[in-house]
Amino acid sequence: MKNIIKGLSLVVALSTVGFMNGQHKNHKNVSVTPEESTEFIPAVRLINNPDGSCSFEKGKIPTLKHMNTTTFWMSNKTEEWEKNAHPAPRRQYVITIKGNIRFKVTDGSTFMIKPGVVLLAEDLKGTGHSWDMVKSKEWERLYIPIAENADDFFVRDSQ
Repeated sequence: MKNIIKGLSLVVALSTVGFMNGQHKNHKNVSVTPEESTEFIPAVRLINNPDGSCSFEKGKIPTLKHMNTTTFWMSNKTEEWEKNAHPAPRRQYVITIKGNIRFKVTDGSTFMIKPGVVLLAEDLKGTGHSWDMVKSKEWERLYIPIAENADDFFVRDSQ
C-alpha cells in the first residue's frame, strides 16, 4: 500500500510536469536513488543517438509543472518479449510503483529504476533498450504518454 501511495503521489506531482530536447552523454553503470526534495524528482531518460543507437542520461524533473498529457494506465503484467531489446512505442513517462528494474542500452551500459525515480522513454527508433527485474518478481508501473511536441521539463545532470 505504501508503494502505491508513493506511486500515486508521483503521478499527482507529474500531472501538475512537460518536455525539452536532450543532449547525448555516455554513461556507464549508474544507479539512481530517490532523493528527498520538494523541487525535483530524480529521472532517467532513454534517448536515440544520431546513429539510431540508444543511450540514457541521468537527471531530474521539477515538481509542480503542468504536463501536456491526457491519459495514463497501470500495468503489472509482463510478457517475455518486453524484456528483449525494443524501442519505446511512444514518448512516455514510466512511473515504477513496485519493483527494481535494470535497463540496458545499445553500448551495454545499464541503470536501475526503482520506485521514486521517473523513466522517460524517448528511444523511438533502432533496437532500443532491454530490461530485467532485479530481486523483484513483479513490476507495477504507470504509463503516462507525453503529447506530441510537448515539453517534458527534463533537466540533465551536469557531469
